[in-house]
Amino acid sequence: MRKIALPTLLAAGIAAAAVTTSTQAFAYGAGDFFTRVGVAKVDPKSDNGDILGGTDVNVDDESGFAFTLGYRFHDKLGVELLAALPFEHDLQVEGVTGGSTKHLPPTLTMQYYPLGGTDASVQPYIGAGLNYTRFSDEETDIGASLELDDSWGAAGQLGVDVLINDNWAINAAAWYIDIDTDAKVGGADAGTVEIDPVVVMGGISYRF
Repeated sequence: MRKIALPTLLAAGIAAAAVTTSTQAFAYGAGDFFTRVGVAKVDPKSDNGDILGGTDVNVDDESGFAFTLGYRFHDKLGVELLAALPFEHDLQVEGVTGGSTKHLPPTLTMQYYPLGGTDASVQPYIGAGLNYTRFSDEETDIGASLELDDSWGAAGQLGVDVLINDNWAINAAAWYIDIDTDAKVGGADAGTVEIDPVVVMGGISYRF
């Protein structure tokens, strides 16, 4: 079950804007390079498919450091790359074994900023793009080898910047990422694990 909802984060961002006291006008648009840094939670969907001929698989959530790099080539359009330190997830194959895996989920999105080019201190955005996930260090509790294939999939994004001054902002963002990986146990094909997480990130933004 999702423990953090994006509407809650967006509401928090708007509330933060309401108490912002700065009266400076902000140029926010074409030509901006920016980075966003914070803590991200990768929350897989509750049912992650089955392997080994019908055995349920569950992948636990995990939090860690994440950051993005982006560029606005138009007042209302930009691109952003999500990166992170490796996330490590515990997983359970019901009635058979537990285990873990690490993954890196770089995600590139094209973004639309409906209020871009204005001096609004609250700047929401939406995005869509592509994710590549690389798995590593797969392990099982019973010693059997586990291999998870790398994954390509679509991604969607919602976010908001609450501007503090010309350079700094508070940021909240979320991505839905399609991550499906074929699994091998003991070298034999075992089925597909559907992770399909929501990634929720809160932190700060700096634009150059």
